[in-house]
Amino acid sequence: MRYITGGIALGAALVLGALATTAQAAGPAQPARSGGLYAPTALVLTVGQGESRATATVQRAVTLTCTPSATGSHPNPRAACAQLRSAAGDFTQITGTTSEQLCTKEWNPVVVTADGVWEGRRVSHSYTYANPCALNGSRGSVFEF
Repeated sequence: MRYITGGIALGAALVLGALATTAQAAGPAQPARSGGLYAPTALVLTVGQGESRATATVQRAVTLTCTPSATGSHPNPRAACAQLRSAAGDFTQITGTTSEQLCTKEWNPVVVTADGVWEGRRVSHSYTYANPCALNGSRGSVFEF
């Protein structure tokens, strides 16, 4: 009777040892890579009332993804992505330009922000317009939402 019990125990030990060796050979599971042909581009754009990013109250926010196709909650993602591509993702070229629209000189600041990833590199940008008229007079469609 002892030999049978010992034989079972020995057999169980050999099977468990083989399983442990197989599990170690396979290694830990690697996280799936989301590789592809395009560097990721995903942004969160906001418009807020206030003098700076830190003190502004966000009034509107949208998402914008430009690769592989223009999508997101932005009302015109294709035009916004086209404008960003023409500026090579440089938000200072987009926010610093204005049209010939005449605005009052009142100080009622509006802050626009862009945070996320543009073609694989981290982006964090904010710009303060003097008032909503100045924001509406800015050229482009990135912050038109």
